[in-house]
Amino acid sequence: MTVPRPTQEAERLAALRQYNILDTPAEQAYDDITALAAYICDAPIAIVNLVDSDRQWFKSTVGFDLSETSREVSFCAYTILDRETMVVNDALADERFADNEFVTHIPGIRFYAGVPLVTPSGFSIGTLCVVDHRPRELSEFQKKTLEALARQAVAQLELRRVSSQLAESLDHIKLMEGLIPICSYCKGIRNDRGYWSTVETFIEEYADVGFTHGVCDNCMRQHFPEVANVLLPDPAPDSAEFDGVIG
Repeated sequence: MTVPRPTQEAERLAALRQYNILDTPAEQAYDDITALAAYICDAPIAIVNLVDSDRQWFKSTVGFDLSETSREVSFCAYTILDRETMVVNDALADERFADNEFVTHIPGIRFYAGVPLVTPSGFSIGTLCVVDHRPRELSEFQKKTLEALARQAVAQLELRRVSSQLAESLDHIKLMEGLIPICSYCKGIRNDRGYWSTVETFIEEYADVGFTHGVCDNCMRQHFPEVANVLLPDPAPDSAEFDGVIG
């Protein structure tokens, strides 16, 4: 059976990529979340899982040795279709999973409960899930606690994303504060790789800004005097415009 995909799959994958989390080493913050989930839900397996284009990758696991699996055998691929917690009390009684190799073979999944990891922009990029080898139910307290832990996993992801963006911005600021090689004639700028470019290209590369272009009053009077006589007021005698080109 082919696993269905969210309607905005391209946007969801783009949201996942923003976190730069895939294939990173284990981290205590996520290991704490899976340990608590397993303990509170009395489950032998707990996983923080990110659903990539063709695989599900595990950031943290308790009781499960694999680091990733195919998306086609993923319970979590169904969980991310919605923003609600998905509970499968008995996988053998669920037509979506009865023939799943993880149900019929090792690890013998019978119970699954997964909470989607929903980003602030509304995309479900993975799950926090617990798994058991026997059919069972999840109490309301366990369900609410699992959902709270999933929100903490998202908070950790957001902290990672914002910290990375802040570090990048600080690097850009340090660069802009330093000495910038600029050509005395054409005013081109040499970047840190030794290539020359325009001022606009340089700043757009190192700062999140765009440009619009116009003509300053001085250049208007110098290059388009007829237009300047119509559009511009006469400059005051002490105006800085008489200083000529700035620089």
